[in-house]
Amino acid sequence: MGSVIQARGLSKRYDTHQAVDNVDLTVEEGAFFGILGPNGAGKTTLLEIIEGIRKPDSGSASIAGLDVWPRNTNLLPRIGVQFQATAFFPKLTAAEQIRTFADLYGAPYERCEALLEQFGLTEKANTGTEELSGGQAQRLSIACSLVHDPQVVFLDEPTAALDPQARRNLWDTLRGINAEGRTVVLTTHYMDEAQTLCDEVAIMDNGRILTVDTPRALIAGIDAPHKITVNTGGIAYDDARRLPGVISVEESTDALTMVTDDPAPVLIALADRRALDGVAVVGATLEDVFLELTGREYRA
Repeated sequence: MGSVIQARGLSKRYDTHQAVDNVDLTVEEGAFFGILGPNGAGKTTLLEIIEGIRKPDSGSASIAGLDVWPRNTNLLPRIGVQFQATAFFPKLTAAEQIRTFADLYGAPYERCEALLEQFGLTEKANTGTEELSGGQAQRLSIACSLVHDPQVVFLDEPTAALDPQARRNLWDTLRGINAEGRTVVLTTHYMDEAQTLCDEVAIMDNGRILTVDTPRALIAGIDAPHKITVNTGGIAYDDARRLPGVISVEESTDALTMVTDDPAPVLIALADRRALDGVAVVGATLEDVFLELTGREYRA
């Protein structure tokens, strides 16, 4: 499979703010690709340029070999877009909403019914969109973006503000979209989401792409310690500090956590002391990579 999205030298400036700064990006066909970054990093602007919604100041982008700007109506049947903020036509039911999108694209109503079932919305078909829960509204929004069977789907923070159960359920839905052969491009603030779903991620800050790789490769490339946690009572705090390889120890009411660069000797020592009750070993995560690259200061 070749690349389906190509971006070269994309830049966009708003007054004194450089939202996108000379960005190059390639996304392979059939990939689940994540764009990560702090607030104001330029993720949404970059997505809007690639989608053909916003004109770049310089550079070019193409999808499936077609230039996205000037606005290319030939691309509309090929892409589906779910925006950061969900907005529906007022006073329509879920079924009427998706059928309206079908009418716009000339898609058959049979596809609407299939998507409502796929996204677990059949029982809500006759419910007004203003009465849907946050998770249901997000699923309907994504279903509407798929009604014309697009090749590439853009999802801008699709799980924002969802509760953990709704977020995990939507993950299954997004995996299904990708498993059907579509290319999925996702922006998210949730590092566990990107680590779980994405084949490849780009980390962005101050309008620039800092790095692009698989989550596994990015995690393997940083020097982050492991944390070994056991239940409180298995080993005393002072004893834990003296174990071979332990850098520091953190204690809470029900757990004791040892930080180490080499977990093997620590685990052996805990086993010798029969102190492995509730043991959990956590290595570096994509969040560690993100913080190492973008810093820890507050963003607006």
